[in-house]
Amino acid sequence: MKDPLQRDRSAVLGTFTRFPMAPVRGRGARVWDAQGRAYLDFACGISVTNLGHGHPALIRAIAAQAGRLCHAGNLFVQGPQVDLAEALLEAAPFARKVAFANSGAEANELLIKLARRHGAPRGRGEILAFHGSFHGRTYGALSASGQVKLHRGMEPLLPGFRHAPFNDLAAVERAVGPRTAAILVEPVQGENGVVPAEDAFLEGLRRLADRHGLLLLLDEIQTGLGRTGPLFAHQRLGRRCLPDAMSLAKSLGGGLPLSAVLFGPRASGVLGLGEHGTTMGGNPVACAAGLAQLRLLRAPALQRGARRAAEVLAAGLEGLKARHPALVLEVRGRGLMLGLKLAVESRPVVLECLRRGLVANATAGDVVRLLPPLTLTETEARRGLDILDAVLGRTRPPRGSASDPKKGKRA
Repeated sequence: MKDPLQRDRSAVLGTFTRFPMAPVRGRGARVWDAQGRAYLDFACGISVTNLGHGHPALIRAIAAQAGRLCHAGNLFVQGPQVDLAEALLEAAPFARKVAFANSGAEANELLIKLARRHGAPRGRGEILAFHGSFHGRTYGALSASGQVKLHRGMEPLLPGFRHAPFNDLAAVERAVGPRTAAILVEPVQGENGVVPAEDAFLEGLRRLADRHGLLLLLDEIQTGLGRTGPLFAHQRLGRRCLPDAMSLAKSLGGGLPLSAVLFGPRASGVLGLGEHGTTMGGNPVACAAGLAQLRLLRAPALQRGARRAAEVLAAGLEGLKARHPALVLEVRGRGLMLGLKLAVESRPVVLECLRRGLVANATAGDVVRLLPPLTLTETEARRGLDILDAVLGRTRPPRGSASDPKKGKRA
């Protein structure tokens, strides 16, 4: 029989660059392939398994709900959906209502509809987003994303989007016009190489939105649910950057497809009966998993452990930068959403890490993105750093750098 990688190439549409490894089971911060080899998972399925793999409480919640009711549809009130909505409102005090969907792109599509509906009475339909942003692959979310490489061959895109430079408040002020309805921003741009928004920038966006009567929409699909430290990334700024609405996905369902939009006071009454819908969004099994995960992520002991793991990783990455100055240009990120910007292409580094037992992710061409579980131990963090150190030690620096062997020979 062909191996899984060959079968995948034969049967599945090739729109992803696959790793040369097929995980078959996981526990905590580790996954195993079919040959029984263990890997440290510092990718978490792109920030999905925030509790690690196989958490017993999560498994119990999924199994119990699956045994009662897997699907009813949104024509009916569903207990697990209401339970999770109430828990999210408690965790995000700015919010008044919750709507569920299946994916991050779908949640962002709802933010786009919200912005257009909000601006319609005043003839405003334009959404201001940012260069380098990523909001999803459906047409509205793709049009909102500020990456030209994603747009090529997909035109015509959805009209009504304008893009400004990230972390440039003066440019945003110039870009706001009479048709602007909302500002859509990620607190950390994940797909653009883990680039955090500056505090003053986010605070300035809130003030700008208030001054012009715009909605401030936060895409916390990757940053939400403890990934950057607080439960939601904007909470590190207190009340200085409360959103009007916020999208969540990734880890919300604990590995099951689930997303949500949380609506603040200015946004909760904008969409009415029949103006949005979904068949599978808020599925009871996914919501039961989401409720179990949210309760675990809010536990003080888990939050303390995640902060300590983040401190160990961040300090260790700065140490790698000091030891490999010709290769490591910058350490970026917040909490356990970290990026190592390299002077070389990042994918070969990531593939060598995989060969040595560490799963990481290459993004933006030259960034190693690290998204380990929030349950990561200090020992696991140090083991991951050791693997990265060994790989960087064997990586050839860019030509012309001080550490370039050829340059050293010429000197």
